[in-house]
Amino acid sequence: MADDTDNSKKVDEEWKRRAREEKEKLAGEGAAQEGAAAKDKQQRPRSEPTFPFLVSSLVSQALIGIGQIPNPITNKAEVNLEEAKFAIDILQMLKEKTTGNLTDDEKRYIDSVLYDLRMRFLDAAGR
Repeated sequence: MADDTDNSKKVDEEWKRRAREEKEKLAGEGAAQEGAAAKDKQQRPRSEPTFPFLVSSLVSQALIGIGQIPNPITNKAEVNLEEAKFAIDILQMLKEKTTGNLTDDEKRYIDSVLYDLRMRFLDAAGR
């Protein structure tokens, strides 16, 4: 009988040790996730989303495709005219879908960037 008691104490102690280790591991992972979430919050824009911000992000995608700014993944200027055309087409669709709902400044902005991107695209396609 003493043997069974010693055995159950060993099992109980082993279980407690594993539970402690798992708890510590989870606490470490939780801290890492909290740190990642805080870092992510710092990297996100802090202002409210705006129409010019949306347009400028699509402009950036088009410029990456045209090869005028480096691809953030490779840090190299790479020409991908299909990607550039896609971003320009999205901007055109956005302009059409928001007709009558833009301020004069927003309309001028999207018209201006579309014209500029199309000229840059034609230049890149001609090379």
